[in-house]
Amino acid sequence: MILFAFLAQTIRIAIPYLFAAAGGVAAERSGVVSLALEGFMLTGAFTAALGSFYSGRPWIGVLCGIAGGIVLGALHAIASIRYRADQVVSSIAINLLAIGVTRFFLHLAFDSSSNSPRLPGFSANVAGEGLFLGLLHNPLIPIGLLAIPAVAWVVYRTPFGLRLRAVGEHPEAAASLGVPVRRVRYIAVLLSGALAGLGGAYLALDQHQFTDGMSAGRGFIALAAIIFGRWDPMRAGLACLLFAAAETLQIQLQGTQAIASQFVQMIPYVLTIVALAGVVGKATPPAALGRAE
Repeated sequence: MILFAFLAQTIRIAIPYLFAAAGGVAAERSGVVSLALEGFMLTGAFTAALGSFYSGRPWIGVLCGIAGGIVLGALHAIASIRYRADQVVSSIAINLLAIGVTRFFLHLAFDSSSNSPRLPGFSANVAGEGLFLGLLHNPLIPIGLLAIPAVAWVVYRTPFGLRLRAVGEHPEAAASLGVPVRRVRYIAVLLSGALAGLGGAYLALDQHQFTDGMSAGRGFIALAAIIFGRWDPMRAGLACLLFAAAETLQIQLQGTQAIASQFVQMIPYVLTIVALAGVVGKATPPAALGRAE
C-alpha cells in the first residue's frame, strides 16, 4: 500500500513536468531554445485561475491556461524567429515578464499579492476508489500521461515531425527542399507554449488556487529532463518521472522528521544536477538549436 501511494503521488507530481517537457521537446527539436517553459507554465496557471474563477467552470480554466501559454509562446517565437533575437535572452525576458505580469494582475483581479480565492477545479480522489482509479477524477492526469507518447508519435511518425527534425538539424538543407523553416518553428514554439500552459493549468486547478510564483522552477526541471533524455520524448518523460519520484521522496521524508528539512528539500535539485552532470557531456543537442535560420 505504501508503494502504491508513493507511485500515485509521483504521477500527480509528474504531470506538469510531463506537459512542459512534451512542449519543450517539440520546440527544441525545431531549433528554438526552451528556457521560457517556466514563464509559459506560470502564465498558464494564472490565466487558468482567471478563467475558472470568473466562469465557474474548470474546463474554461483549462482553455484559458492553454491560451495564456500560447500568447507567451507567440512572444518568444516572434522575438526569436521573426527578429532573430538571442533565444536565451528572449527566454529569460519571457520568464521575468511572466513573473511581473502575473503578480500585477493577481493584485488587480483578486486584490491580493500572494494568492487567489478558492477556484473550481479538478482534484484526484486517492482515498475512496483505489489509489490509481482515484487519479482519474482529475482528467488532466491521463491527458498528461498521454502527452509524451503523443509528441513522440508526432516527432517520429508524421511528415510534420520529419520536417521538425530536419529544421532543427539542418535548416538550410530543409529550406532548399521547400520546407517552410519559420512556419515549422512557429508551430513548434506555439505547441510548446500550449502544453506548458496546460501544465500550469493543472497546477492551479489541482490546488484550486493560484499562488504567486507557483510554478516554482518546474519549467527548469522539465528542461533538465529534456536534456537528460537527450531530446527524445520518451526518455524525457522517464526523466520527468524520476525527478517527480525524488520530489515525492522529499515530501515523504519531511513527514518522518528523520533528516533535517534543509537537506530533504535539496533532494530534487541535487538529483537534477547530478543527472545533468552525468549526461550533459554525452548528450548531443539538435545541431541548429539556438541558431537563427
